[in-house]
Amino acid sequence: MNMNVLSSSPSHSNCGHWYVRHGICLTCKQKPSLVEESRRFDYLFPGLRLSQEAVSFTKRLTTLISLHTHKKLHLVLDLDNTLVHSVRVSNLSEAEKYLIEGEKPGLKLYQSRIIKVRPFVKDFLREANTLFNMYVYTKGDLLYGKEIAKMIDPDKTYFGDRVITRRESPHTKTLDHVLADERGIVIVDDTVEVWPHHMRNLLKITRYFYFKHNGIDKVSSYAERKRDESKSRGALANLLKYLKDIHNGFFSCEVQEELDSKDVRLLINGPFKPHGC
Repeated sequence: MNMNVLSSSPSHSNCGHWYVRHGICLTCKQKPSLVEESRRFDYLFPGLRLSQEAVSFTKRLTTLISLHTHKKLHLVLDLDNTLVHSVRVSNLSEAEKYLIEGEKPGLKLYQSRIIKVRPFVKDFLREANTLFNMYVYTKGDLLYGKEIAKMIDPDKTYFGDRVITRRESPHTKTLDHVLADERGIVIVDDTVEVWPHHMRNLLKITRYFYFKHNGIDKVSSYAERKRDESKSRGALANLLKYLKDIHNGFFSCEVQEELDSKDVRLLINGPFKPHGC
């Protein structure tokens, strides 16, 4: 998001201090007293806080631009067991310890963990990027979230700095931190319970386990068998097909003004049938 957009809110004449960074209002350049209702958006710009009015205004503006100008919806992606699987090195089974010997494609050692990227991730992100503005949302900490985002999107082509972690929301996940209207947001996560207020936006994906889960599974892991989930028939490939259907259904209207009344949640829930206008 461009800082110039933030500083051009409709509050110039009677400044409501909508956008504040490092304690200074971006509009009037004054130092307002901290408003408790303001929300932190450090993941976009360090020190950035938005008032409730600013959040609502920016969500509407971002959605209108995305829908009408770029024909894009918004996609919020979980990391662990959705795009990657990670495990502590100390929890690797004996048959998996070959993975830490030398570099292997799709694997990365990070601190005390080893991370495996899910098959089809690169193709998924490349194609989904033509249809959605994408966010990462993880219950991991900031350094972990950024490290994995860098692993799957090294040039910030798909996510930019839109990496939301438990720093913003330590208990549950919420779309309050996503600067777009809920009617245009699709969530993909392997865990339903972490989204208590946004079930209608949620698509549940099959969990990805590459390593031996908790070290106690009786069935051999992908890593132990030196195999992996299918790229062409795996969960991400199937998800991409469904996301394309949702996008086509949302933008099936010929009249641009009809987009202002469309709601992606009506396409996510129930048997999907593309609606004409």
